[in-house]
Order: sequence, then C-alpha cells, then structure tokens
Amino acid sequence: MIDVRVPDEQEGTKAVVRAWLRQVGDLVFENEPLVELETDKVTQEVPAPAAGVLAEIVLDTDAEAVPGALLARISTEEEALAGSPAKAGAQDAERAIPSSPDQAPAGAPGPRPSPGNGETRLSPSVRRACLQHGIDPARIQGTGRNGRVTREDVDRAVAAATVVSVGEPATAQPRRFAPHDIPHDRMRLAIAENMARAVAEQPHVTAVFEADFTAVAAHKTALAAKGVKLSYTAYIVKAAAEAMAAAPAINGRWEADRIAVSPTIDIGVGTALGEKGLVVPVVKDAGSLKLEQIGAKLDELTRKARDGKLDRSDVSGGSFTISNHGVSGSLLAAPIILHQGQAAILGVGKLEKRVVVRTVNGRDAMLIHPMAYVTLTIDHRVVDGHQTNAWLTRFVEVLESWPAA
Repeated sequence: MIDVRVPDEQEGTKAVVRAWLRQVGDLVFENEPLVELETDKVTQEVPAPAAGVLAEIVLDTDAEAVPGALLARISTEEEALAGSPAKAGAQDAERAIPSSPDQAPAGAPGPRPSPGNGETRLSPSVRRACLQHGIDPARIQGTGRNGRVTREDVDRAVAAATVVSVGEPATAQPRRFAPHDIPHDRMRLAIAENMARAVAEQPHVTAVFEADFTAVAAHKTALAAKGVKLSYTAYIVKAAAEAMAAAPAINGRWEADRIAVSPTIDIGVGTALGEKGLVVPVVKDAGSLKLEQIGAKLDELTRKARDGKLDRSDVSGGSFTISNHGVSGSLLAAPIILHQGQAAILGVGKLEKRVVVRTVNGRDAMLIHPMAYVTLTIDHRVVDGHQTNAWLTRFVEVLESWPAA
C-alpha cells in the first residue's frame, strides 16, 4: 500500500477536502490529480504518488486536512489491479503497473481521455454546482490540469452570469440573476474565521503617513518611453524591502520565547479575485531583486492568480504583506494582519493629485503633486510606535527620493 498524505507545506490556514476526483476501486496513474484540497486562499490538487488502484479513502469530503494527515491509500499489487472495475481492456493481470499514462503497456488501460470538459472528468462538487445552476460544463473553459473544469471555473462562470444553461442554443443571451441571498462557501467561511482570529490574537495598531509619488511617476514615465512598463506596485514592493533596514523587526514574527526576524524579505501582495475574496502571492527574496525583476515577478504572479493557477509555493512563506487597496479607489484603510507568521501589513491608498505646500526658493508655495496615504498596521507585541514610524519614514523617503531614470 502507498499512503497519500496532505502536503506538509500549507499557507498557515486550515485546509478541507473539497472533492475526490477518483473513487475507491478506480485505477489511477502516478502524478494524476486525485483529490482537491481547499484553504481560504487557494484550491490545490494532490496528485497520486504512485500508479495503482485507489484502495481506501480515509478523509472524506469536507473533512479537515491537516499537514501530513493520511488522505487515502493506493494498492500497487497486481491482484488489486486485476480486480479493479477500471481494468477494462486489460488482458493480463500480471502486467506491470504503468508509472505514467504515457508508459502504459499494450493491453493496459491507456492514458486518460482528453478532458474535452466531458462529464467523466468532473469532480462531484463540480457536477453538483453545474446541476444547481443549470450550467452546461461543456461551455466552460477549464483551467485545471489538462483543461479539466474546476469548481473555481464554475464559480467564475456563475458570477459572470454569461454561461448558457443546458439545452439552450449557443446564441442565447447571457442569463440574468435576480438579487438573492448568497450562501457561504468554504472560502468565505475560512476568511471570516481567519479575520476573527487575527484581531483576537494580535493587538493591532495603525500609523498613517502621506507619500509623494512625483519622483516615482517621473521614473515610471521615463522607463515606459524606453519600452519598460512597470506598475506602481513594483515601486512599492522595492521601497518596502529597502525600508526593512530601518526596523528589521517589521520583517519578523512573534514566538512564545522570542521575536524571530526572517533572514529574507518575502513580500506578499494582496490580489483581489472579485466575489471570491483575494489571494496573496509572494515575491520571494524581494530585498535582493532589482526593480525590473520585481515588476516581472508581479506580472507573472498576478496572471496566475487571476487564472486560478497559483501553486502552493506561490502563496507560502511570506514575511510581510502589502495591500494596495487604492487600486479600487480607497483613500485610506487599515488592513488586518492575517498571517500569524507576520508582524505588519502595509496599506497603500489611491494615488491622486492633491495640493501640497512645498518650499521653493526659500518661500512656501502651493503645488499639485500625486499623493497617497500609506498605513502600517503592526502587531504591537512585536514592534512599538517608534519602530513603526521609523519604517514608514524610510519607506516614504525611498519613494520621494527615487533617482531619475
């Protein structure tokens, strides 16, 4: 028997079994998706560690899946393979079990058929969702492995209200949904639980500064003229990484016997997913990256997040978080520290032109500059006000003194 276990690396939040993609008695191939696990941030597929027959499911749907827990067992014995209902087409019970679909010997069940959004490729939760909303899965573009339709694909289709019900012609108008109560899904419940826990366990204090983006805007425009397009978020990540030198504990976390400061600056950036909440992909070792490298990494992570293709490693290991809530119009906010392994979160408000007073040729003058409010919310167990203000002072200084391109 081969054990199938919950991956050890998890983004610090509770995972549950969302759906089994194979049932007891089914033939499975090595590295084939076997079960979906869900946290408040991402749904991940756990692949089969070996080829054989799914002999036992230990954790059923909706069960909590803690790291290292036993999910299932796979039998690799030839007797189990011979007795599997999935052995159709097998001619010899003593044949070798293929280690992958491409290595299946003659007479063995061949590679899994191309998904084509066929019904046999749908997990139970996807089938239920399609039936509930009257959606034809063949009309949904799957983003799972090998194009398989996932629950997120169905949820996005329902939210967009652009899918056609089963039996409707392809030219039918998009469905219109009347206002109604929205039942909690597992992701929303997990977000609620984590929010309440964070506020209860970590004493939050927020400091507010104002940042002038004139120098950054000039640098960004100069690079764009050279064909290099960067978002303001890239500059914010770079400035945050440099500000860590002013107060290293900001990049730390509270432990029972110490404050542990991370040896690398790994910055998570909140990315909204519409009605499905948000995820926080992490720019690893941002302190060692150049501005352009940060920009490229952000583009890659944002694209994967919105396509629902983030890996577990993409959202794990963050030591600090940025919430650029200004992109959706917010002027000022004090985000909550959601990660127990972090001591602070930076909030960046909407960038807008405001009248400011500056000294020009020894006299006060009213000028119009691109400005934004920035907040640093800290775990007061880890750092105090003077460290918070020192960090924000350096962060603003980096932005306002950005060298010309």
